[in-house]
Amino acid sequence: MPGVYDFTAQSLVGDEVPLKRFEGQVLLIVNTASACGFTPQYKGLEQLHRDFAPRGFAVLGFPCNQFGGQEPGDAKQIETFCTSKYDVTFPMFAKIDVNGSQAHPLFNHLKSAKSGLLGPSIKWNFTKFLVDRSGKAIGRYAPTATPEGLRKEIEALL
Repeated sequence: MPGVYDFTAQSLVGDEVPLKRFEGQVLLIVNTASACGFTPQYKGLEQLHRDFAPRGFAVLGFPCNQFGGQEPGDAKQIETFCTSKYDVTFPMFAKIDVNGSQAHPLFNHLKSAKSGLLGPSIKWNFTKFLVDRSGKAIGRYAPTATPEGLRKEIEALL
């Protein structure tokens, strides 16, 4: 079975990024949206990224417009929003689908590794997957789980 590091994803600027680039790091992979009730979580995600990056941690953001049309912008609009409103410095990727026939393979992998309470489908924006240094998904967290609430789990992996 492939690990997280076996996938690639397109960055917001259109470059193919092999996730192998993050090999050996603890990752928090999140499907994001700019116009969601959970959007203020960008602040907490950024804080986690800044606090733990020196110890081998990264947040990876994947914009998604599948839930209530809450990420309608193009890549430039998403980048501008994230940097101007939340000073996001963690890697943001191109807008993707997380469910359905067009779901990004990374999210298919994560969903099969860590099913949710109501099955594998992602139910809303800001679903979070915690990945250990070996690339194995070890936790899945609902959109209501705050980034701050994940600090202990992240620290335990670092």
